[in-house]
Amino acid sequence: MLKHGLLVLMLAGLIYTVTPAAVAQDSGSSGQQAAPAGPPPGGKEHGRFDPSKRAEMMAKHLNLNADQQAKVTDILKSEQTQMESVHSDASLSQQDRRAKMMDIHKASNDQIRGLLNPDQQKKLEEMQSHHEQMMKEHHPGGEMAPPDSQPQK
Repeated sequence: MLKHGLLVLMLAGLIYTVTPAAVAQDSGSSGQQAAPAGPPPGGKEHGRFDPSKRAEMMAKHLNLNADQQAKVTDILKSEQTQMESVHSDASLSQQDRRAKMMDIHKASNDQIRGLLNPDQQKKLEEMQSHHEQMMKEHHPGGEMAPPDSQPQK
């Protein structure tokens, strides 16, 4: 169960990690105004979690049609709303909050995967595998322990 949860967490990171790189690549060639560099003063960088931008990134990398992109955008907006709700729920422990967020993300990924054709699913799996490999390079052993947990022996 722990490994499944970690995999879901890594997959969530894939989407959040790939989006800024894809947007950065697009901004140089599209002629559109580039986003300001770095996070806003005094806060975290939330722009990279924007459901519309994530859907655009996925549309580009997975060759989504307009209908698929609209549905993905709706799924990601719903995911963000649910995540914000869980994040602000002070009655949950950090472990429960993390578990609920991973469940929400898994459900969203399952919904998105259901919209994709086999070629798009394969591309998504490749993106996720690439992200997983990057995570393993940054976290030796391939597993990320929660900040409040003790190393397991």
